[in-house]
This record gives sequence, structure tokens and C-alpha cells, in this order.
Amino acid sequence: MHLPSLDMCADGLDFLDVTEDLIRRNAEHNDCIIFSLEELSLHQQEIERLEHIDKWCRDLKILYLQNNLIGKIENVSKLKKLEYLNLALNNIEKIENLEAGCEGLTKLDLTVNFIGELSSVKTLQHNIHLKELFLMGNPCADFDGYRQFMVATLQQLKWLDGKEIERSERIQALQDFPAVEQQIREQEKAYCLKRAKDKEEAQRKLQEEENEGEREGRHTGFDGRWYTDISATLPSSEESKDDVQAPEIQEGGCKKKKLDNGEDDLEFWNKPSLYTPESRLETLRHMEKQRKDQEKLSEKKKKVKPPRVLISENGRALNVNEPKLDFSLRDDEKRNQIVLDLAVYRYMDTSLIDVDVQPTYVRVMVKGKPFQLVLPAEVKPDSSSAKRAQTTGHLVVYMPKVGEIITGCQVTSKPVKSTPDSSREQTNKRSQQMERLEVDPSKHAFPDVANIVQAKKHTPRRVQAEPKIIPSEEDPDFEDNPEVPPLI
Repeated sequence: MHLPSLDMCADGLDFLDVTEDLIRRNAEHNDCIIFSLEELSLHQQEIERLEHIDKWCRDLKILYLQNNLIGKIENVSKLKKLEYLNLALNNIEKIENLEAGCEGLTKLDLTVNFIGELSSVKTLQHNIHLKELFLMGNPCADFDGYRQFMVATLQQLKWLDGKEIERSERIQALQDFPAVEQQIREQEKAYCLKRAKDKEEAQRKLQEEENEGEREGRHTGFDGRWYTDISATLPSSEESKDDVQAPEIQEGGCKKKKLDNGEDDLEFWNKPSLYTPESRLETLRHMEKQRKDQEKLSEKKKKVKPPRVLISENGRALNVNEPKLDFSLRDDEKRNQIVLDLAVYRYMDTSLIDVDVQPTYVRVMVKGKPFQLVLPAEVKPDSSSAKRAQTTGHLVVYMPKVGEIITGCQVTSKPVKSTPDSSREQTNKRSQQMERLEVDPSKHAFPDVANIVQAKKHTPRRVQAEPKIIPSEEDPDFEDNPEVPPLI
């Protein structure tokens, strides 16, 4: 009754194979060691074929494979220690390949599969330790005389579909077995004929979908829109407008395609379907197609981010904090410098940080993301320094300011109000100082430029004119002798 030409899994569905890596990922409770694994859970993995497990995990006692796409029970004959096998919610249509090798099997769960050949359960007579069996949700469970047939056929069973088998029930089933068996065979034959028709219908429907897809692929563009005779219908004067109209056409096409997909999706879910493995695979194909269409649509919507603008067109630096880091900027007037404290991640490698200090702004690249801050005053890039804090890992940048005189630890650039008299006095003082320097060059008041900043500030001695002593006429000892020359 099986049609080997029906390949329901080749229509773009990505099924997962049983690989060694998959088993190791699900064997964390056994330190990812698979040869001594006793329990393995591979449920909801979209596994299509049961393979390799009997070679890699021969000590398995419990195997969970529910909610997959397994269509045949196979490759379990070497699991001698297997006690519990769960194959619920799969595409199994026949019980087979469990009679040889699985001597220790005590519990088998085949709930909600597609088993219609009820006579195939006779193969389980060789599993003498089988005590519990689940077949509810299968087509065979709806047959008249199903339970009586199962109880009489598998006399080692203690529980069937979660209900205990009484001794009186078994005696009655054995007495009615010849009539029940004949009844079961007739129902099974009718089901197999119906199942063959369902397979043929599924094969025909799949072929039509493939042919329709090929026709659409020949006549449509890469985005699913029709392009037949577009160039012939456009006048030559409109050819120059193609670039402007193309986005509008594409946007309209995407909207139309989205609406069509929504209608198709609604129609698919509202359409009645048969309870067959093919219908389940068809549902999975539809869901996979919807997922791929959604991914393509999201990729089209994704726009390439323009590069971050750090300097405006007029040459003005902008404030940017792409890494989204906390920071503080303070003006250290005592040391005449600006200090930037950037809260870089504590365990980030310093090689991922790049600092660039400019006279008016500072830029820090953190893992390729720019942090830029405009400074409140002009600084000296050559004298700036940066270091990481040992406790917090923060990046601290020290930037000395320019345009001010540093004397030890005090800034002396204070504004002085100038008046005409004061400026004249300053000019006279400068001229007097210059005259004194010419008279005695050994005594000067110019500071040593090489040692402008010293640990201790020595005030330079200036040559100052000694004040003239003018005696007061009120002094009783004063005698004004005209022959005595004045004091110099």
C-alpha cells in the first residue's frame, strides 16, 4: 500500500538529521558522554528518520522521540537495554522492527500516529516483557472490537491506553477472538484501500503545486512580479523616469504580494484537510514557506545604516555616544586641565579602545563604535594622556588647556581693567626697566624659559631705584648748605 515515489519531504522542508552533535547537546546530564547514555530526549526536533542511535547509544534505557516526523520504526534492534520508547505524535503507520533486539522493552507509546494496520501489533508478541502500550489517537483505535483484539493478541500486556486489563476481560476477549479477528481484518482492508486513495490524491496535489511553481518561476521576476512587455509599453520619453518610478512600483508590488499571501494563508487554514501524514507534512511545508517569505520581507525592509556623521558639513564636531557609555567631563582649574572619565566596560581589552584628542574635541573608539565629545575649551593634544582605572576599568583622559600661564599650581591669567593712566605708568616702568638693564646687564628680570615650572617658585629680584631721601624742613638738625652737592 505504500507509494515509494511519494516524497513529501523534498519540497523545501529542512528536516533535522540525528547527528552526534545533536545527541551530545541533549546529553548534558551525562557530561555529554553518549556511549554510556541511559536516557535521551529528542522530542520536537523535526526528525524524519530514526538512525545512528542504536550504534552510538547502546546502553539506552529510556528514549523520547515524541512530536517529530518519523514515518517508520527502524534502527532500534541493537538497543538491548531499552525499557521505554516514546514515539507519540509522529507519522508511523505500522508497528515493526521491535520484535528482534528490544527484549527489555516494557513500555511503548505510539499515541496519535497513523497506524491503521492493526494486525501489525502481532509483532509485539515477541516482546515478552511489554506491560504497557498506548495506541489512542490512531485510526486503528476506532475499529470495532479494537480493545478485545489487542487484549487477546498481546497476552503479556497489563495496561492498554492507560487502562488496566482485568483477568475477566482477557478471558472474554480470548473467547470472542475468532469473530473479532475477522471483523478487524475487514475494517483494516477498507482502511488500506482508503489510505491508498489518499496517497494518490496527495501525490497528484503535490505534482500540481510543483508544476504551478515552475510556471510562476518562468514568467515572473525574482521578486514575483510580472515584467512581460514592460519596455514595449513605455514611451522613450519615460525611460528616463524609470529610476524614480521603480521604488513606487516595487512598493506597490510588495503590498499586493503581501495581501495575496495573507489571502492564501487564510484560505489554507480554512480549507478542510484529511487526517493523514501527507496533510501534516503539507501543513509544515506551508508554515515553512510563510516563515521564509516573512524572512525575505524583513530583509527587504532592512535598510543599510548610513555611516555615523562625526563632523558636520561646515566642519563642526558633533557630540556622539554610539557605545551608550556613561561619562563625566570636569574642568580641573587647579591643574588647568579638562578630565574625561568614560565608563568603559571593566573587563574589556584595552586594545579595543582607541583615543584621539584634538584641540576642540576628543574621540574614543570603543569596539569600533565612536564616542565623541566637544570640549568647552581648547586643549593641547600633544600633552594629553589617557589611562585605565585599575578598580573600575574606566578610561580617564587628561587634556591640559592652552592660552593660560601655569605657575606651580595657580593660574595667573586674570582679567585686569586697563585705564589710560595705568597704561601710561606701565609703559614708563617698562622703559625704566630697560634703561636699568642697559646700565647693569648682570641684573635682569626675565624668567628662565627652560625652568618656567619649578617645585618652588623663586621670586626674581628686580633692580629698583633707591628712593631719594628728601629731608624735611621741620627737622631741627637740618642745615641747608648750598655748597654741598645733592645726594645721587
